Amino acid sequence: MASPGKSLQARFAPRGVCFGCGPANPRGLRVESRIDGDDVVAEFHPEKHHEAFEGVLSGGIIGTLLDCHSNWTAAWALMTRAGDGHPPCTVTAEYHVRLLRPASGAGAVTLRAKPAEVGVDRAVVEATLSAGGKVCATCRGVFVAVKPGHPAYHRW
Repeated sequence: MASPGKSLQARFAPRGVCFGCGPANPRGLRVESRIDGDDVVAEFHPEKHHEAFEGVLSGGIIGTLLDCHSNWTAAWALMTRAGDGHPPCTVTAEYHVRLLRPASGAGAVTLRAKPAEVGVDRAVVEATLSAGGKVCATCRGVFVAVKPGHPAYHRW
C-alpha cells in the first residue's frame, strides 16, 4: 500500500509549477506520487475538461500523467541509489506511451511506475495507467539528473 502522508512532489517541490505535477500550479494536474514498496503510485481524478470526447480521457493528458509520474519515480530511484536526502532535479530525455484502450474519464485512474534501470545520473522507468481495473496505457522513459547551468537545475 502507498505510504500515507505527503506526496513526493509536496515533500520535495512544494513550490513546483509544472503543469503535470506542480503542487503550486492551481490549473495543473497536480499528480501526487507516493511510494508503494518498490513502486511509485498515484491516483488521478479526471474532470470533464480532461476528456478527448465524451467519457474518454485525452491521450495528451494520459501522456502528461505518465511523464510526470515517471519523472518523479526516476528522481526517487536516483536519490535512493545515492543515499541522498533530497532527489536530484530530473528531466525527461525520452518517453514512449502506448495507448492500449480508451481510459474512462469518469472515476479515478491509477498510475504505477517502477525503475527498470538506475544509473548514476539517469533512470529508465516503466509505468502504467489503469482505469476500471484495466491497464489502458503503458510508458517507458529515460529521465536524467540535470547539472548546473540547465534551466531545471535546482527547480525543487
